[in-house]
Amino acid sequence: MTKEENEQRLAYLKNIVLNMPEKPGSYQYYDDLREKGGTIIYVGKAKNLKRRVSSYFHKEVDRFKTQVLVSKIRDISYTVVNTEEDALLLENALIKKYKPRYNVLLKDGKTYPSIVVTNEWFPRIFKTRHINKKVGTYYGPYPHITAMYNLLGIIKKVFKPRLCHQPITDEGVKLHKYRPCLEYHIHNCDGCCIGKQTREDYLENIRQAKEVLKGNTRELSDWIYNKMMEKAQAMQFEEAERLKQRYELLRDFVSKREVVSHTITDVDVFTITDEDNLSNAYINYIHVKNGTINQSFTYEYKRKLDESDEELLLQAIPEIRERFGSTAKEIIVPFEMSWKLKDATFFVPQRGDKKHLLELSEMNGKQYKFDRLKQSEKLNPEQKQTRLMKELQDKLHLKKLPYQIECFDNSNISGTDAVAGCIVYKAMKPSRKDYRKYNIKTVTGPDDYASMQEVVRRRYGRMLEEGATLPDLIITDGGKGQMDVVREVVEGELHLDIPIAGLAKDDRHRTNELLYGFPPQVIALKTDSELFHVLTQIQDEVHRFAITFHRDKRSKHALHSALDDIKGIGPKTKEKLLKDFKTVKRIKGATTEELATSIGPDKAAKVRKYFDDNEENKKSDEITA
Repeated sequence: MTKEENEQRLAYLKNIVLNMPEKPGSYQYYDDLREKGGTIIYVGKAKNLKRRVSSYFHKEVDRFKTQVLVSKIRDISYTVVNTEEDALLLENALIKKYKPRYNVLLKDGKTYPSIVVTNEWFPRIFKTRHINKKVGTYYGPYPHITAMYNLLGIIKKVFKPRLCHQPITDEGVKLHKYRPCLEYHIHNCDGCCIGKQTREDYLENIRQAKEVLKGNTRELSDWIYNKMMEKAQAMQFEEAERLKQRYELLRDFVSKREVVSHTITDVDVFTITDEDNLSNAYINYIHVKNGTINQSFTYEYKRKLDESDEELLLQAIPEIRERFGSTAKEIIVPFEMSWKLKDATFFVPQRGDKKHLLELSEMNGKQYKFDRLKQSEKLNPEQKQTRLMKELQDKLHLKKLPYQIECFDNSNISGTDAVAGCIVYKAMKPSRKDYRKYNIKTVTGPDDYASMQEVVRRRYGRMLEEGATLPDLIITDGGKGQMDVVREVVEGELHLDIPIAGLAKDDRHRTNELLYGFPPQVIALKTDSELFHVLTQIQDEVHRFAITFHRDKRSKHALHSALDDIKGIGPKTKEKLLKDFKTVKRIKGATTEELATSIGPDKAAKVRKYFDDNEENKKSDEITA
């Protein structure tokens, strides 16, 4: 499109906007002129149509996705309604009808089962994934399959609906066309097909089962209790006992399901949880009926135009309520809503049972997000590593992803056997072939700072000479002091631009905080986050590597003896002497002949000469002194 054509397009659209009314309604954007068969690409709602639509064409619009949408608009239509609530409902209906490409999409890839009560002469109750309202009345859907089966289980125990599939008719029962099945003989059915149970009694059971499906379990339980007492007073004890069993089963079922106060009779709860990249959002819906949670479901919505949380909720709430057939007059939400719904009010609880419900919904949304993330990372393990590197990059404001991380640690005892270790992590995983051990050569005594500088100088000086790939981040096992001495070498001496961080430990020698910057600042990290666990793992790994190297070096020194310094005496000869004489002291006191019986005359003479020479040297030193 040329610049002139674009100006003509904008002039045409702005002329439409100028003539729009300042009333509530819904507006539709088209990808071509309507008379040319343009397709609706976006549907929106507005309290004030003129003001809302004109905002899309302001020069200061900075949302990239919104700019893309505006560049695609070729025509605009709108529908005026009486109230804001009507505008919200109309928007929802048009989105469902036209499925515009730039509207928020509800990602719902599978059909959840519902429970149907059929319209047959003797109705059946069963689960189904196919909705046909001519067949019967549907309840659900049920995203939690276990909860659905629990519900069907209590209905089967208490109300005993028939489980057979044969089309039973009144005429068939009178003509004795049917035979009872196994369910009748094991007392899971009262035999409506053979006239053992009247249709009136059967339909009463179905009516009560419907009350359970509606969530009116507590009210039904109270009704059965009153009936039971009436039968007992009328001395109809068998009927009273049957009602008592039914009452106890329902009471037990209610006690297991109730999670909030039974004074909350009919409430919808909605919360929204954003994905880390803000492209998707998870909206959790909970429906509470008579103190019992009947529905709990999380939908995933994909943002198309960087919609705010309120905008997403305003679109999702009518759609989800329609799906579940909710008519609740109160809707609990996490924040104040600027729009209103017809026949329902929004409420933001601050305390009590309703606040507990809001927190429960938020927890479900976060868990769903966590589960989706784990499923995705299980299919693509590299996604988790990239996410953690990106999170660390954002926390430290690094120029590039910290793909290669190197960490240093010293180990010594009062300056003896001083060593250091360097471990390398690539893509947040240890790269053990790149680990390096260092014997401290230029430092005398226990000086950790000087030892750290020697190791860093040797490592990166050699990497510069060899042209090796330098790390994206250096982590020191220590706080501000360790960071400063490493920076002196890396930046001051070698003139390298490598970010330096530090991991400090608390009094219990546990990883406590991440430091970064100059001067070093504490970087806020949740101690239960995955990134913190990886950093803790890095610190533990470098400490393990350095301390293991130090122990190995000490062990070699502890096993060193005078025999190791005798030329011509190898490990096997040393082993033979120690086996025969047990200690170095005995070998030192043995004669040449005694030694020869073990290792032969030549080697015996070398051993004897070594100890005699050492003895003479010691005496001469004493005389000189």
